[in-house]
Amino acid sequence: MADWRERPDCRGAQYSDRAGRPQVTQSIDSALCRLDQLPDGGAFAAEADLGEGPESLVLLRRGDAVRAFLNVCPHAGRRLDWAPGRFLIDAGLLVCAAHGASFTVPDGRCVGGPCRGSTLSEVPVAVVDDTVVLARSPQ
Repeated sequence: MADWRERPDCRGAQYSDRAGRPQVTQSIDSALCRLDQLPDGGAFAAEADLGEGPESLVLLRRGDAVRAFLNVCPHAGRRLDWAPGRFLIDAGLLVCAAHGASFTVPDGRCVGGPCRGSTLSEVPVAVVDDTVVLARSPQ
């Protein structure tokens, strides 16, 4: 089997579900994507098993800084993307498709809309060898 970093569709998948969607293993430091797949100032969708089943994540990048958050708006608990894996970035802000809450990139702080002052729930990641991976939480 080829090295996972050479696969163009890599999101750290070790296997696929019945629909062929890549699934990420539960192990620490699982790969989510290559840094070059995540546009600067943009958002990228990934799935990861965080211990209680698969979770949808949104990865936000500003320069070489990447942060990951659960793909859930703190206002109403709905997904942020307007279609699976498709996010609205407007004037440098991530905008929730449901009610228009606006979050700063890359820190996930709500600066406008119904949940102003809230933040997205962060998932620790790191960039290792130009690959975004799940990271161990600080103890």
